[in-house]
Amino acid sequence: MTANPPIAMLAELTHRCPLSCPYCSNPVELARIDSELSTEEWVSVFQQAAALGVLQLHLSGGEPASRRDLTDLVKAARDAGLYTNLITSGIGLNERRLKELDAAGLDHVQLSLQGTDAEMADRIGGYKRGFERKMAVSEWISAIGFPLTLNFVMHRQNLHQLETAIQMAVDMGARRIEVATVQFHGWAMQNRNALMPSRDQAREASRIVAEARARLKGTLVIDYVPADYHANYPKPCMGGWASTGINVAPDGIVLPCHAAQTIPHLKFDNVRDLPLAEIWHNGSAFNAYRGTDWMPEPCQSCDRKEIDFGGCRCQAMALLGDPAATDPVCVKSPRHEVVAQLAEGFSSSGSDELSYRAQPPKLEPTTQ
Repeated sequence: MTANPPIAMLAELTHRCPLSCPYCSNPVELARIDSELSTEEWVSVFQQAAALGVLQLHLSGGEPASRRDLTDLVKAARDAGLYTNLITSGIGLNERRLKELDAAGLDHVQLSLQGTDAEMADRIGGYKRGFERKMAVSEWISAIGFPLTLNFVMHRQNLHQLETAIQMAVDMGARRIEVATVQFHGWAMQNRNALMPSRDQAREASRIVAEARARLKGTLVIDYVPADYHANYPKPCMGGWASTGINVAPDGIVLPCHAAQTIPHLKFDNVRDLPLAEIWHNGSAFNAYRGTDWMPEPCQSCDRKEIDFGGCRCQAMALLGDPAATDPVCVKSPRHEVVAQLAEGFSSSGSDELSYRAQPPKLEPTTQ
C-alpha cells in the first residue's frame, strides 16, 4: 500500500547510558559502541529524513549526551530543517553543554525522572546522586529557556508519587508531562514481578490524571499512557504500524517501532545499505502490518480497527507468540484472559526486587 510520509523520527544515537533502569525499553541485547553510526552517517540520515517529509526529530538513546558529537548532530538536524527534541536523563549534561546545544538550535528538552525524591529516583535509576544532578540540569534548562517536558515512567513502586510528580512539573515550569505507566518490552519484561501495578493503582492513576487535567488546563499538558494489562482496549500503538513514525537504531537498523526487533521473522534494513525513503515505502518490515488488510477477526470487522489499529504487534508477540494476533489487552480478543491472569498474578506477588539492565560493551567507536 502507498504510505504517507512519517511525521517524526526517533534517532537512537547510542545505547550507552549512565542509568540502568529496570524498565528500559531498549533491546536486551544492546548495540555495541563500535557499531554506532558515525557523525557523517547520522548527518546523512537527518537530511534523508527531512527529504522524506519528517518534521520532528527526537534524539534519544540510551543517553544521547554520551555522544561527544551531540552538538554537531543537533546543528546538522536544524540545518536540515528538523524540529529537534532531546530526550535525556540529564546525566552527562552541564550548563556549558546546554548553552552549546541552544546555540546549535536545539528546540526542546524532554527530561526523565524515575521518582520525586532522591531515594526513589536513585534506586530505580541505579545511579547514585542522579536525582540531585537532574534537579541541577532542570534549573539550567529553565534559565536558558528551553521548552521542557518531564517524563515519569510509573509502576507499582512509584505510582504513589504521581500527584507529587505532576506538581513538580508545574513547579519546574514544564509545559508538558508524560505520565507513562511502564510498558512491558525490553528489560521491563525481566521485571514484571516487581513493576506491575495493581488494578487499584491503575484506577487511582487514571483518576488523578483526569482531575489534574481539568485543574491544570492551560498550564500543563498531561500525556497519559495507562496500564496496558489492566485496560479494556489496547493503546493505538504508534498511531498504527508504520504510519506516522520511523525509528533508527544506533547501528543504523531502521524500525517501524521501538520494540519491533522482538518479532523474529521480520527483516530490517539498514541505512548503510538502502536510502531511508526506500526502507519506509518498500521495506518488508514496514509493510508487514501497515494499514488494516493484515488484521484477523475480530479486528477486521471491529468498529475500533482504525482507532487502536489492532493494538501492539510487539505485545501480541510477547504474550501470544503471534504478532499478527489481536492484542490480548483487548476485551474482544479471544485470548484476553492471558493478560488478565498475568496482571493479577504479577501485581499481587508483592516483590520489590529489581533486575537492572546491563551496559553495552565498553569499546570506543572507530569513528565519531
